[in-house]
This record gives sequence, C-alpha cells and structure tokens, in this order.
Amino acid sequence: MDIKESGSRRRTALPNIVRWQAVMLGSALCLGGCATAPPIRPASVELPAAYDAAGSALPAATLDRWWMLYDDAQLQELIDSALERGFSVREAFARLTEARATRASALSRFGLQGNAQLTGEIRKTDNLSTSNLDISGIPGLESLTSLFAPSMTKTAGASLPISWELDLFGRRGVSRDVADADLAAARFNYESVRAMLAADVARGLFEARGLAAQLDDAHAHERIQRRLSELVRMRAERGLAATSEIDRVESDLAQAQAQAADLAGALDASRRALLVLIGSGTAPIGSLPIAATETRMPQVPQSLPGDLLVRRPDIREAEARLAAQSGNVRLAELAFYPTITPQVTLGYNTQTGGLASTAVFGAIGGNILLPIFDRGRLKAELGGASARAEQAVLAYERIVHTAYSEVDQALTRLAADRQRVGTLEAGLARAQRAYDAALLRYRRGLSDLQEVLDAERTFRSARTALTSARVDALQRSVQTFQALGGGWAAEQTPQQSGI
Repeated sequence: MDIKESGSRRRTALPNIVRWQAVMLGSALCLGGCATAPPIRPASVELPAAYDAAGSALPAATLDRWWMLYDDAQLQELIDSALERGFSVREAFARLTEARATRASALSRFGLQGNAQLTGEIRKTDNLSTSNLDISGIPGLESLTSLFAPSMTKTAGASLPISWELDLFGRRGVSRDVADADLAAARFNYESVRAMLAADVARGLFEARGLAAQLDDAHAHERIQRRLSELVRMRAERGLAATSEIDRVESDLAQAQAQAADLAGALDASRRALLVLIGSGTAPIGSLPIAATETRMPQVPQSLPGDLLVRRPDIREAEARLAAQSGNVRLAELAFYPTITPQVTLGYNTQTGGLASTAVFGAIGGNILLPIFDRGRLKAELGGASARAEQAVLAYERIVHTAYSEVDQALTRLAADRQRVGTLEAGLARAQRAYDAALLRYRRGLSDLQEVLDAERTFRSARTALTSARVDALQRSVQTFQALGGGWAAEQTPQQSGI
C-alpha cells in the first residue's frame, strides 16, 4: 500500500512542477512585456540647401587628401609622417583595437560556454592490522582478509559542462547591433583624430613659415636701419645732420635686432612643436628646415550642407553612439524577460585499485532566470538608458548644428581673408614706393630724417600685416577643409534608421 502511494505521488509531482514552471514563465513574459520605454525621439536636423559662401567646382573627393591641393611637397611629407608615426594617431588606433576586442568579448557570451575539468587522485590507505585477528579458519570470511590489507587507489576523471543562452527574445541581435555601433564610433573617433592631426600639422607648418617670413622681414628692417645709420653718419660728418639723428637710427636698429632675436626663438619653438606632431619630438631642430616660402592657397571644393552628415567623422561618431544607446534601451527592456540557459555535461571517470570501476556519464539540464524581485532595479536602469539615449539625440543635433556653423563661418571668413590679402598687397606696393621716394629726397637733402623713418615704419607695418594676413588665410583654408570633413575617405553608407 505504501509503495503504490509513493509511486502515485511521484507521477503527479512531475506534472505539477512542469505546470508551476509554465505558470512562472508565462507570468515573467507578461511582466516583461509590460516594461517598455517611451519611443526614442528622432533627431531633428534640418540643414539649408546651400551655404551662403559657395565653393569652387572641384570634386568633393579631393577633400579626402585635401593637403595635396596645396602642391607642397614638404606639407605632404610632414602630414604623411604624422599619420604614420604621430602619437595621437597611434593612441587612437590602440583605442580602436581595444574596441574590436570589446566587441568580440561582448558577443562571445552568446556562444557555447564551458570549461573542461580534469581531476586525478592517488590515495594510499593502511587499514586495520590483522595480526591479532585470525579469520582464515572461519568459513565464508576468508575473502575479507584482503579488506584489511594496505591498498592504493588511483582515480581519474574528466568532465565538460556546456551551456548556452537561448535567444528567444532577440538579445543576441540587439547586442550585436550595440557592439557594432560602439565599434563604428571608435573607428570614426580614430578618423577624427587623423583628420585633426593633419590639420594641426598644416597649421603648424604655415605658422612656422609665417614666422620665418617675419624673421626675414626683421632682418630686412635691420639692414635698412644699418644703411640709414651709415647715411646719417655721413651727413653728420658733413654737417648736414645733427648727431641726435644718429642716436635715433641706432635705437631703431637695436629694436630691429631684438625683434629678430624674438622671432628666431618663436620659430625654433614652432619647429619643435611640429616635430612633436610628426612623432619626432626629440629630433634636432635642424632636421626640420623651414623656409619663408609663399604657399599657394587652393580653391575649396564645392560641397552641400547635407554632405556633412556623411563627410564629418564627428557626426558619424555621434550617429553611431546614438545607435548604440538606442540598442541599450532595447537591451534594458529585454532584461525583464527570462533568461533560459540549457546545459549539457559529458564526463568520464575511472578508478583502479581496490574497487575498480569505469564510468562514462552525461547529464542534460538547464536554468531559467526569472526577474521577479529585481523589477525596481531594472526599471531604474531602463529609465537611465532612456535618458542616455535622449542625451545622445541632443549630442547628435548639437554636433550637426555646430558643424554647419563652422563650415559657414569658415567659408565666409575665408572669402574675407582673400579680399584682405589682395588689399594689403596693393597697400604694400604703395608703402614701398612712398619709402623709396622719401629715402631719395633725404639723400638729396629735400626732406628730414623723420619723413624717412615714418615712411619706413609704414612700409614695415604693411609688410608685417601682409605676412600675417597670408598666414591667416592659409590657416583659414585648412580650417575650412577640416570643417567640411576632409582628411579621410568617407564611406557612402546609408544613415542609421531612426536618425
């Protein structure tokens, strides 16, 4: 009677357990389905059809390597060296490599999991002594004598538990999308660093050349002051000029020499900064010659505001981060659903000595993780993920608006810089003619020294202003190329959905 009741209880217990698990699973699914975040707001980006300042008719593809448009061998060599050996680029590449490893690690959790386990043991036992126990003459007990003898047992085993997560609710696909978006963001950050480094090298080179040109101007001013000093001394010796005029010219000569020394120091500092940018910061300054050559400023390729969404790596990075945050919101929603993990275990075990045995075994099981009492924490995490997604939307909108503003301002100011350079070139020609005429009149005794000095200062000021304007225009052109998204080969990939 007892045996029958026990068997009946076992037969009814299993369906009850299955029924209870089904109820719990269904309840968890219902609870999980109720936990959803508000829809992510699409980014609102409306760009004008064109910029106020139009570019040239050059193809946009020239933006990929915009520095080639300057037709400057030294510029090309320095940028190529910086992109290959620059510290910032190498650091960014290391971060990109880390992002690839992080992606692989994040996706590996959805594959087969398991670690093989090997065990082994050697056990030696000294059992009870049989010196005072004689059972050899007792019928049926002679075989027990071996149990009291010393023995050695060797045990070895191996097992391999294998588990995996059933992707019933799409976690794997969403996790892959998030990992891909994070990797894309790292890649666009790497491209941003490269583009920024190329622009920094170009600006640094043009600044150094501007300092070299100003240094040449300072030396030219110094030579002019020396000639004036000699001329004034000759006139003073003939009684045609006061000795105080010699002191005035000598004072201007000392100022010219001091200015030349200051510019020489600034030029060396600029060359050292350039060496750091190209990854040769400890190289001798003499290894980077800088000549006061005039660089031809190229035309800016034609581009439309809408091209920024593809061309600017920082916009592409913000787009990828928005996609990643959108995926994180979905993962936070899926955290309310059960996690089902089947498990299979295979093993082998052997024992020699004593009671020898060999066994091969296998087991099938699984786990179901039901988030019941963690709903408060999961809701808070879902709210945080939604807030971060909204931040990503705002960051994307801000970066797009900033990019358009940078391009529009750069194009407008570049046009003004070109006009400024042309005006200063004409002014320099007039100032030089005025100085030559004043010097000629002074030689002939038709004017005093003050007129010559005033004309020379005007000529020197015009020359310095033109040099600075040319450097500003060149650096503005670099800023324009960078603002347009130049410096990398933008892939014409479709935009992320929902942006």
